[in-house]
Amino acid sequence: MPDKKFSVVGIGNAIVDVIANVDDDFLAKHDMKKGSMQLVSEDEARQVYGEIDIVKEMPGGSAANTIAGLASFGSKTAFIGKVKDDPLGNVFERGLKRLGVNCNIRKGKVGIPTGYCVVLVTPDAQRTMNTFLGASETLGPDDIDGDVISDSSVTYLEGYLCGGKESKKAFLKAIEISHKNGGKTALSLSDSLCVDCYRAEFLELVKKNYIDILFANEDEIKSLFGEKSFTGAVEKCRDMKIICALTRSEKGSIIIFKDKTHMISPERNINVVDTTGAGDLYASGFLHGLIKGLDLKSCGKIGSIIAAEVISHFGARPKVSLIELVSGRGF
Repeated sequence: MPDKKFSVVGIGNAIVDVIANVDDDFLAKHDMKKGSMQLVSEDEARQVYGEIDIVKEMPGGSAANTIAGLASFGSKTAFIGKVKDDPLGNVFERGLKRLGVNCNIRKGKVGIPTGYCVVLVTPDAQRTMNTFLGASETLGPDDIDGDVISDSSVTYLEGYLCGGKESKKAFLKAIEISHKNGGKTALSLSDSLCVDCYRAEFLELVKKNYIDILFANEDEIKSLFGEKSFTGAVEKCRDMKIICALTRSEKGSIIIFKDKTHMISPERNINVVDTTGAGDLYASGFLHGLIKGLDLKSCGKIGSIIAAEVISHFGARPKVSLIELVSGRGF
C-alpha cells in the first residue's frame, strides 16, 4: 500500500455506547428484534435509557471501533465525524485521542446533541442496539478533510451513514479523493436492516467500483444481493473485482477475491460475553494484516483472533494490546 501519513481513516457515526444487560422479555416488551440495530428518536432513546441498569458507558460507533482497534495495533489512524460540544461529545473524542487517533471531529456549539446507542445484551450475548444518531447524522461533504483522506492508505466507510443524502455526498467525496491519490476504500455494510433500507445506495457504491474492500456478515450480504441463501450471495461476490470479507459468527469467515476463496476457521473455546463490536474489530484485524502486506487468508485469521478477543468482555473496544495478541499467535 502507498506510504502515507495515516494507514486508515474512518468515517462514521460519532456516538457513545450505553451498555446494559436485559432478558428476552425486555426486548419483546419493546418490540425489538434481537441482534438488530434500529434508529430511534432522542425521546425514544431516553425512555429505554430510563428502564435499564447500565453496565458501562464508553465511546462507540462502528467505524470508530475499527479505528480504535487499528490504533491498538500501533497503526497511524484518523477519524472523521460530528458531535456536539457537550459531555458525551467530549467522552467520544477523549476515547479516541487516548489511543493516539488523529481526531478530525466537528464539534457544534448549539443544536443537536451528541448521539448515543443503547446496547442491550441478552443472556446469549446477542446485542440489540437502539441508536439515536444525534449530531453525527448531520455529517456532510463540507466535513470531509481532503488532506486527511489524500494522506491515508485506506478510507474506511461505515454503512450506517450511507442512507443520508448529505452523508452519501460525503462518502462520494471521500472516495473520489482517496482514489485520486492512490488510496483504497473499504465499506462495512453495518447491519442487515440498514441494507434493507438503502440497498440501492449500497449497490451503487459496490457495482460502480467505488469500493475496493467490502465487509459484511451473512445476513447483510444476502440482503445486499437479494439472495435467500448465503451460497447465492457468495456467487454474486465472485462476480465482483473487489475483496469481500464475510463473517459467519461461529462458522468463521470467508474471504473472496476474484477466483480465490479462503475459508477461515473460527476461534475455539471462547467465553462469549458480549458480541458488540465483533464485526468492527474483525475489520481492524483484517486491515492490519492488509496494511502489513500479508496474504488474505492471514488477514482473515487475524480478524478472527481480534473479534474473539472483543466478544470475551463487555464493550466494543479491545482490552489488551492487539499487536502482542497476534504476535503471540505467529503474525
